[in-house]
Amino acid sequence: MYNDIVERNNVKVFGEGQKTILFAHGFGCDQSVWRDVAPAFSTDYRVVLFDYVGSGNSDKSRYSTERYDSLNGYAQDVIDVCDALELENIVFVGHSVSSMIGALASIERPGLIEKLIMIGPSPHYLNEPGYVGGFDKSDVDALLDMMEINYREWAKYLAPVVMGEDSDSTITKNFENTLCSNDPVISRKFAEVTFTSDSRDILGEITSPTLILQTQFDAIAPVAVGEYLHTKITTSEFVLMEATGHNPHLSYPEETVTCIKAYLTK
Repeated sequence: MYNDIVERNNVKVFGEGQKTILFAHGFGCDQSVWRDVAPAFSTDYRVVLFDYVGSGNSDKSRYSTERYDSLNGYAQDVIDVCDALELENIVFVGHSVSSMIGALASIERPGLIEKLIMIGPSPHYLNEPGYVGGFDKSDVDALLDMMEINYREWAKYLAPVVMGEDSDSTITKNFENTLCSNDPVISRKFAEVTFTSDSRDILGEITSPTLILQTQFDAIAPVAVGEYLHTKITTSEFVLMEATGHNPHLSYPEETVTCIKAYLTK
């Protein structure tokens, strides 16, 4: 099982610590997004990086729409990786949709995740009566249509929105290239699963101590969403960063590291 999962999910392990910290990337990304964050924990932790099946350098032949038609399939990837490495009581750091994937894994496997760290999380991206998710259904439909019609133009449009940076900036161009490196068909399905997911009903089941890292201006997961999560997860701490954009681990890695370390050393 070890070799199978390690190859399937392109698992990488490094670091010297006794405890394990696992970093999980968001939609459209891969483990490379942690390049400026994960090494900062290698002295005190065993660091685990991986790609969800269908992303990055995972074995894309193992992707199936049946397994990955909901966030539960991605949560199973997390559990599989942890089982292969015989992990328990880990620190889980999830960006964006991976925050909810980690939450699902923590509920499915009690004792697996000791601390849950969410960066730019959202339990539901659609606006509903009494709930501000950030997107109308028509917005999401247009986004998915654009992915089908012209994937590269979609990536070029989305990158500056997500990064909160100018479209010509190096960091935005790098993120655009990351989006373009994905399989368009798998990426569109992951997008559909992500933006139509609704994890609000499981928030009360989260028992792991949780850190919610929220940036000042996030076009994907607005501040109101982070505040909503904080009210629903009784074990949570909410931190409003100085950072802006949806990917502070890419654009503000130093502050991201500082916030995580401050939480873990309490």
